Amino acid sequence: MEKFFNPRSVVVVGASNSPFNLGATICNILQYLKFEGNLFAVNTRAEAVHGCPGYSSITEIGEPIELAIIITPSRVVPDFVRQCGEKGIKNIIIESAGFSEEGEEGSRLQEEVHTYAREHGIRFLGPNCLGVLDTRSRFCCFFGIIPGKYDDAFSNVGTISYVIQSGGVGALIMDSFQTDVTDVNKMVSIWNKEDVDEADLIDFFDRDPDTEVIGMYLESIKNGRKLLEAARKSQKPIMIFKVGRTSEGARAALSHTAGMANNDVIFENACRQAGIIRLKAISELYSLPKIFTSMPPLKGKRVAVFTNSGAFGGITADLLVDAGLSMARLNRETQEKLAKTGKLYNVANPVDLGPTIAKQTFIDIFDILLSSEEVDGLLPVPNVWQQVVIDAIMELEKMCRHYGKPAAIYIPNAADRIIQIRNANRISVFESPEEAVRALTVSYQHYRYSMKKGS
Repeated sequence: MEKFFNPRSVVVVGASNSPFNLGATICNILQYLKFEGNLFAVNTRAEAVHGCPGYSSITEIGEPIELAIIITPSRVVPDFVRQCGEKGIKNIIIESAGFSEEGEEGSRLQEEVHTYAREHGIRFLGPNCLGVLDTRSRFCCFFGIIPGKYDDAFSNVGTISYVIQSGGVGALIMDSFQTDVTDVNKMVSIWNKEDVDEADLIDFFDRDPDTEVIGMYLESIKNGRKLLEAARKSQKPIMIFKVGRTSEGARAALSHTAGMANNDVIFENACRQAGIIRLKAISELYSLPKIFTSMPPLKGKRVAVFTNSGAFGGITADLLVDAGLSMARLNRETQEKLAKTGKLYNVANPVDLGPTIAKQTFIDIFDILLSSEEVDGLLPVPNVWQQVVIDAIMELEKMCRHYGKPAAIYIPNAADRIIQIRNANRISVFESPEEAVRALTVSYQHYRYSMKKGS
C-alpha cells in the first residue's frame, strides 16, 4: 500500500501532448512538486510529456516501475493492466471512467481488469477514480489539479487522512483547509473500488504514524463486514459521511459510482457497534477534525460555558442539552472562587464574564473551571472585541492539554472575522455554536468508543 503514496518510479499511461489531455496534467503536477523518482509517459506517439520520457508501451521502459497510473479510454485499460503484470508492476491507479458505473459492457471490462490483476498479484485503486495525494511525500496524481493551488497543503503537512468517492468532495476539503488550522495528510479517491476499498485504507491509515484522524465520504459500502472489522480494530477517530439515507440519495449515488443502495438503518446501527462517528453534514468532514488534533478527549458529559455575551449562555445551554451533553453544576466552592476573579455577572454555569478585559482574569477563570471535578470540558463563547481576549484563548489551548480536558471555542463574530482570527493566530475556533457543540459531542462519542475497544 505504501507504494501508492510514496513510489520511487511512476509511469503515466495515456499522458500525451494533445490539447486538454488529463494524463499530461498528472505529469505536470508531479514535475511541479519536484517528484524525485523516475517519471515516464506512455502514449501512441511515444512522445515526451512535460519533460517525462515517452514510450509507446509499458514493457518498452527499461527501468523498474513501482506505480502505474492509467488514464486512457476504458476499452484499452485491460491490456495496459496486462502489460503492467508483464513488467512486474504491483501497484496501479486506474483513473479512467467507463466501467461498472456505465452498465454491462463497463462491468465486463472491470471484471477483465480484476482478472489480470489477480493473475499478476497487482493491487489497484479505482477504476473511475481521481488518484492519490500525500502531502508528506509531496506526491499527487490527481488529474486536472492546477500547480500552485494547494501549495499550503504541502508546506503545512497535516494529520488527517481521507478516503473519498468523489473528486468534488476532495476539492471542497482541500479548499476549506486553506482557511483553517488543520490540514490534510493523505487523500485517496476510490470510486468503483474494485480492489482496494475503504476497509483496506482504514487498516493502512491505522498503521500510519502520520495519521491522527480518518475521514471518509462514501456513496456505497463494498463489504460491510470487512469495513466494521477494520473499524473495530482501529483506535483512531473514524468519521464517515455517507449519502443514500433516502431512496433518492441512493439512486443518485448509483448513477455517480458503481454503488449499491445500502440499508441506512443497518448502517447507522453498525457504525455504533464498530465505533464509527456518523457525520450529519458534509462540512463536518473538515470542520470537526481539529477537536481531535488540538484538544484532549471529552471524558464526560458535563460542560461549563463561559461567555461575555449573556445571550449565548442560553443559546449554548439549549444546544448542549439537545446534543445529549449536560451543563456542569458548579458547587458553592467553585462559584466562590469564580466570584473572586472579578466583577462577573454570573458565577453559576453559564459563567457570564461581563465586560472583563484583563487577561489574567480569563486565565484564572479557565484554571478554576478546568481544575474543577464537576467539569469535563469547556465551551468558551467570548466575543473578541479586544486583543486581550485572543491572547487569553491562546493560553487556554495550553491549559486544556495540561488538565486533559477539551474546549470547543466559538467566538460570536461574523464568519470572515472568525476565519481571520483563526488564521492569524492559529487557534482552533469553530464557526458556529452548533459546530462547537457538535465537536464536543463527537469527542465524547469517540472517547466512549475507544474505552469499549480497549476493554
